[in-house]
Amino acid sequence: QLQVVESGGGLVQPGGSLRLSCAASGFTWNFYAITWFRQAPGKEREGVSCVSSYGNRTNYSDSVKGRFTISRDNAKNTVSLQMNSLRPEDTGVYSCGILWVGLSTTCRLGTPDGMDFWGNGTLVTVSS
Repeated sequence: QLQVVESGGGLVQPGGSLRLSCAASGFTWNFYAITWFRQAPGKEREGVSCVSSYGNRTNYSDSVKGRFTISRDNAKNTVSLQMNSLRPEDTGVYSCGILWVGLSTTCRLGTPDGMDFWGNGTLVTVSS
């Protein structure tokens, strides 16, 4: 049974850290690139970071570059997003979008359109 589950969200003070996890099952994980998206209240979903199918290529939005780190463990079918120096504007629901790329070494940071699978998301709130 196909399943994608995000975890690790919560309430954190500005300057704090959180580590999000995206775990999947029910499909051949190694042929998919993963993108972390977030959606703040009243705003469109935006891509913040992505990782290629074998983890050798990553990309970050300008708003999180230098603060967030994405990584994947294909043996465990998981992708993590380490978020440091969090700001109130990082608040939102974080979801992992999963896109079939075959043997391609790319990942896609832009539009959420066309993703093959989604999880339900995990809420991150950065507030004092």
